[in-house]
Amino acid sequence: MDQPAENPIKSLRQLAQAENECRRCRSIVMRRRRCPARARRRPPSWLVGEQPGDKEDLAGTPFVGPAGRVLDAALKDAGIDRAQTFVTNAVKHFKHEMRGKRRLHKRPNNDEIERCKIWLDRERELVQPRTIIALGVTAARSLTGETVTIAKMRKVPVAMADGTTLVITVHPSALLRIKDEADKRAGL
Repeated sequence: MDQPAENPIKSLRQLAQAENECRRCRSIVMRRRRCPARARRRPPSWLVGEQPGDKEDLAGTPFVGPAGRVLDAALKDAGIDRAQTFVTNAVKHFKHEMRGKRRLHKRPNNDEIERCKIWLDRERELVQPRTIIALGVTAARSLTGETVTIAKMRKVPVAMADGTTLVITVHPSALLRIKDEADKRAGL
């Protein structure tokens, strides 16, 4: 469902309802529930991940699984209260494949990123963040419209057309795959 021109979305609650009714891509059959953004209406910083994972899909809340624990630890180390941030995802549904009884993450393709962009853009309009932190390439692509290399863009502030500062870094789930603890701590 696209946002109707005669009934514009004016609140995050209305946006979450519209996202729940979305039929813009075939991935709707893959998710249990929508996973709307959580946090304050006008936070100083905005965190954008890739898509809900298995735990997020089941809970209906972003970053509550293993990657969420890594994110929480990184925010704590940086002295940032997660409750003072806006946490969302570029793609609003959990794309996965079944392996036995487990639902394993599948990266969203460019078409899915583009189809969900309407929701991320509307969140930006409603929240009006000053700083956006893109966690991973999917979030960065959704926000910039381009495929970026994390190594080249990592931690380099980018001024966006609307005056928002964008910072691109690794997704917390990437740190889960690093075995060496020192390398893991240096990751974010």
